[in-house]
Order: sequence, then structure tokens, then C-alpha cells
Amino acid sequence: MKIIVLAGGLSTERDVSLASGVGICRSLLELGHETFLLDAYLGLPHPPENLNDIFQLPGRGMNHITSIPGSEPDLETIRKQRTTNADCYFGPNVIALCQLADIVFIGLHGGEGENGTVQAAFDLMGIRYTGTGHLGCAVSMDKGLTKEIFLTTEVNTPKGFIQHKDAPMIDVTEWGLDFPIVLKPCSGGSSIGVFIVHTIDAYHKALKKSFRYEDEIVVEEYIIGREFSCGILDNQILPPIEIIPNVGFFDYANKYQAGATQEICPALIDEEITKEMQALTLKAFQVLKLQVYARADFILDQNNKLYCLEINTLPGMTTTSLLPQEANAMGITYGELCETIIKKSMKIR
Repeated sequence: MKIIVLAGGLSTERDVSLASGVGICRSLLELGHETFLLDAYLGLPHPPENLNDIFQLPGRGMNHITSIPGSEPDLETIRKQRTTNADCYFGPNVIALCQLADIVFIGLHGGEGENGTVQAAFDLMGIRYTGTGHLGCAVSMDKGLTKEIFLTTEVNTPKGFIQHKDAPMIDVTEWGLDFPIVLKPCSGGSSIGVFIVHTIDAYHKALKKSFRYEDEIVVEEYIIGREFSCGILDNQILPPIEIIPNVGFFDYANKYQAGATQEICPALIDEEITKEMQALTLKAFQVLKLQVYARADFILDQNNKLYCLEINTLPGMTTTSLLPQEANAMGITYGELCETIIKKSMKIR
């Protein structure tokens, strides 16, 4: 098949997305597909005269992509690289190249790639793509809306509220919260803009910093416990993985810098807890109307109570990301994981 791997984009998770895209693209090439890695925002300004020839270009679009840096990307610098039609999310020739593919493997993370707008645009243009449709992506990307749905559908989640940038400051005690508490952008990912604060002064400072990323911030109780992730692939629940940062919590640096975090899969927990986590993953997947694959994040507190923090519709797909590790524990290779995502996605659209 002819497959465009769409990555990059213009979100704070851009570098992670490009790394995922490289892994996906290389794997699909090894499987015999005609594949090209395309940056959704920068596009391909100087394509060959025959667009189909991109599948024979040296490097297949992966030439200049390196490892994930230890800090988030400078998006203003990325914007300046676009010299034409900078107000459009899709870069030069992106739509034309996606239209000639049999399917687009969406390797985007965060922003427009994960909030449903790219999926909605592709739906309108008849472009096949992998993963969840626009509705499930939009709902899941909004952590505040996800929390409200979880609270009404018996998916246990930390209590909390939404603080809007231009709204009066909400008293955290009105929601039964006490310090420490967690702040995170409503639609962000990779733990960018996430803060754990212990005092009211630190809370106000963290709010200002978080509002640099978005105008809506989730404020929720801080659950002390062990961190886990549990993936789902075509309604098959994968083994949970435990995440143990060497220092601090599972922030951007701990997620993507080698040796910063221990990841144990399958997680060393009681079978009863494993089954409960897998059941909650499936429940969250269903109530949010997700499709094909996803990954849910959990905290297990000191009383063995599980809390679902969120669910990711486009989880990391580097070869060492959490979802591929969980699939591997089930005997599913990275290539088989990519192939399954493609086959199941083609069946639904």
C-alpha cells in the first residue's frame, strides 16, 4: 500500500511526534509498503513533478530527524520556516499527498493532530486515516470534559475543576481540595505545563506558567501512588506497564530521555488490580467513543485504589514508547502493531 505517515505539526509534542513517525515509517518500509514521512505543518515545498515519486525519494522524508531533545520545541521558530500561507495548519502539498495515499497513518501528538480537527478535515475530503475519529479525539483531548464524563460513568478519576484564564480565581477548598494539588493544561500532552504545587503562592505562580500554554487549566487532587499505563488495541486490552521515574514525576524530560525512567511490563501487581485496570481502560475507551487503539494512564494509591487520569488517542509510537512495549509483552512486534492499526482503521472508514 501507499502510506503517508503524518507527523510533526505545530504542537508542543512536535519532536515526539516526529520520532514516532520515524519508527512507524521505517517499520512500514520493512513490511514492504510504499511509505513517506510528511510533516503536517512544514509539508513538502518542493515535491517531484509526479507526486507519486515521493515514495522513491532518498530517506523517505526521514533525512533530518534526530532524537527527542530534553525540552519542548520552539514553535515560533517552526512557524518562521513557513514562508507561504502560514495561517493554514497544513503545509505545502500535504493535502494532495495525503489524497494520493491508500491511508494516512497519523503519527501526530497533541494540538490539531489529536483534538479531532485533522480527522474532521480528512473525513470531509474522503481521506482514510488511522485511529479514532474526530469526535472521540475531540472529547478525549479535553481533560476537563473527559473528567466530567468519567465522573458520570463510574470511571474513577481524581476530583478537580477547570480554571479559566479570564475567570475569577476559584478557591480550591470549595472543591474539597487541599495541597498538594496538580495543575495541567486542559488539552496538552507529554506532561508539558504540568505542575505539582504545595502552597497557595506556588499555585498562583504555576497557574501563570500553565496559562502560557492554554486558557483552560485542570486543577485536581494529587494522588500519591504508583504510575501505570494500560493500552488497548482493537478491543484487546494489553498488559499494564508500571512507570517509575528516577527523580520526580513522569514529566517531559523523564518521558523521553534515556535512562530517566524505569518501565516494567507486565507490571508487577496483583492479578485482581490488573483486571480492574484493564476493565477501566475498556470502559474509558467505550464511553469516550474511541476506535482502534488508545492508552490510558493510571495512579494506584496507597490503599490500592485506582484512578484513571486520562486516555490518549494517539499515544507515543517510538519503538520504546509505552504502547509498543505493552504490545510486545503480548507477543505483538512493533511492525505487527503498526500493521494491525492500519488494517483495523481501513475496516471502519
